[in-house]
Amino acid sequence: MHELSLCEAIAATVTKHAGERTAAGVVVRIGHFRQVVPDALSFCWTMLTEGTDLKGCALEIEQVPAVVRCNACGSETTLDVPIMICGACEGDDVTLVSGEEFQVVSLDLSEV
Repeated sequence: MHELSLCEAIAATVTKHAGERTAAGVVVRIGHFRQVVPDALSFCWTMLTEGTDLKGCALEIEQVPAVVRCNACGSETTLDVPIMICGACEGDDVTLVSGEEFQVVSLDLSEV
């Protein structure tokens, strides 16, 4: 389960930026191609933060769909399955626009 290692990375980032402040929440943006199961990530976050300074810190997950831009016809297609084909012309000369993100977007921190 790679969700646990992802939570460890998120927790390290939150701890680093929080300093002496208390973290009430963290928002992460995760692309479809990262193959993260949101429920598993939430479970791991709760388990990992229990008994730490991050206990009670809410994890909000923004899921980013996989989108490709066709270099032939210019259409942008949201992929339902991980097949890199244009939904308009079915061409395979496409560029990935989104779907590989893994970002900590924001932190909700207390005042010092």
